[in-house]
Formats: sequence, C-alpha cells, structure tokens
Amino acid sequence: MIPFGGQRDAGPARYQDGDKRVEINLDRIPNNDIRPSEQELPLTGCGRGMVPAEASRLPRWLKRKLPKGDVNHFTAQVLQELKLHTVCEEARCPNRPECYAHRTATFLILGDICTRGCRFCSVRKGKPLPPDPDEPRRVAEAVYRLGLRHVVLTCVTRDDLPDGGASQFIRTIEEIRRRGDVTIEILPSDLGGNLAALDSLIEARPDVYNYNTETVPRLYRSVRGPQANYRWTLTIFRRIRELAPEMGRKTGLMLGLGETVEEVLESLAELADAGCQMVTIGQYLRPSPAQMPVARYVPPEEFEWLGELARRLGFREVASGPFVRSSYHAAEMFQHACADK
Repeated sequence: MIPFGGQRDAGPARYQDGDKRVEINLDRIPNNDIRPSEQELPLTGCGRGMVPAEASRLPRWLKRKLPKGDVNHFTAQVLQELKLHTVCEEARCPNRPECYAHRTATFLILGDICTRGCRFCSVRKGKPLPPDPDEPRRVAEAVYRLGLRHVVLTCVTRDDLPDGGASQFIRTIEEIRRRGDVTIEILPSDLGGNLAALDSLIEARPDVYNYNTETVPRLYRSVRGPQANYRWTLTIFRRIRELAPEMGRKTGLMLGLGETVEEVLESLAELADAGCQMVTIGQYLRPSPAQMPVARYVPPEEFEWLGELARRLGFREVASGPFVRSSYHAAEMFQHACADK
C-alpha cells in the first residue's frame, strides 16, 4: 500500500496511487444491521464488525429467486456431452443457474483435482491426472455450441506440472481462436511463481489476464495456504504491464474472511499501483462445512461504497456486490473497459 501521512486516527485516510493522492473518509462505512458490539465478537484478530455466519441468520440480501424453467439445461447438457468441467460446478458458485441460463460458463481446465488446499475452496484436492491432450479441442467446441463471444478459462492449481499448466492454456487459446473470433479471458493459478511460464501466457496474448488476489496480505497464508505469495500477485500485473500494456489486467477480492476495511483499501491501492485495471469484489460464501466459516456478511451498501473508492483509486472497471465473482458478467466488464479506452 501506499499509505501516507503516518498512523490513521480519526478523520480521512489517505492513499498514494502512483503520483496521485486519494483521500478517503472511512467513517462513511454504512452500518451493518447484523453487526454485534465489539464486546460480543467471538473471534480474535478479525477487525471491527466481524461475526461468524453460524452466529447469525443469512441476511436478506443473500436470498434471491432462481431462474424459472429449463433454460439452463442446454448449457449443462453441452458440458456433459463434451465431458468438461466448470468452476461454476466444482466451486459451487451461487451464480451458476443465472449464468447457465444465459449460456455462459467459466471453463475449468487441467482436470477437477487441485494440488493445493485453499481453505475457502470446495474443489477436490489430491493427485491429479496428466493433462488431457483433447481438452483444448473440446473446450473450443463448447464455445462454438454455446455461441460465446467472450470466454473465460480458469484452472485448478497444478504444482505437479513444471509450467503450472501454462502450456494447456496456450493450446486451448489456440484452439478457440481457430474456431472463430472470440475474446478470451484467462484466470490461471499462480504458476508456482514460474516467471517463464507467466511470460509464455502473456505471449499467447489473451485479451484479459485475470489473477485473483482473493484476500488481504495478513490473511493470505491462512486463507490460501503456505505456498501463496501476495507479492507475486503484484509481480504478475507489473510484468503484464511491461510486456503487453494493451492486455486487460483484472483481479478479484472476497470479503467476509476477517479483513478490515483499511486492509481492503491498502490492497486495492497496491493493485492499482501495480497496473491492475479491473477488479471484482464479492462476498465469500462458505461452500460446505469443510471450508472456513464466514467472518462477516457485508451489506450491499458497503460494497457500493468500496466500489466507488476503487474507482477513485484508479481502477477502470469495478464490479462490487454480494454475488459478484471473478468471472461474473465478464463479457460486459471487458466491453466497458474497451469502450473506456
């Protein structure tokens, strides 16, 4: 981060974004109607207003109706026929019915078994199979059948592969482009910190390189595990800006893991300074009892407020809300970013 002005007391906080200074009044945070008093907090080290999901009802803003009819069955059938995985299914995304109804999905390549054990994620952990050489062709076929004009590719973490799976991304990008004129957004793993693998992905020239920050530095190891490195996140965006400045640079943050507002703003300031242009900010929702509990449900008004501050810090496009996920409405965000250039 690049805070200036020393320790914050009462009044506005100030953040340095490159050569621009941004002053933010943290006292404007909306009230959360499910926050207990500080004396009631059962967690330590989580910051003001944190309350475990188990100790509170599911707030009204996290209840919504599912799409009616069978409109999402077409997408599910295509994926089943082509034996493809999606992060929508494997990570139990709450937006899956809506996205499938619009014939969109985020393709999960390199199998459905991850070599890491991130505490927020429901994707299976274990020893994965070798990369499927036919997978890129099948993904391209699904893109064609679904009529996608913007496709998002993500993956499980593959620490068993020397390049972290970068070559499978490259083959998939090539297959998709062979079938038609489609914009491509990739959301790889950290590639084990392999700079050569990162450079090879940049050289493949996806339209958007998305890498999820997920949480603030203080919580990185407890949320993402001992192998995760927040500084590598910043290196990724600096490297893309250096080698391919025209490429879209995007990240995502989850709230409700125990972070403080100050920490979120610090991370946003650092990410903007590293060259990240687009950010998604959403509520962490526990996929199952096997994952870490929710520390706090963040109200929609606070998401709106943080989205406004992210724009002031220099992000070109921001999506901030309880149900926002890293690839949610990705096509629209990319189109808006292109229009704003």
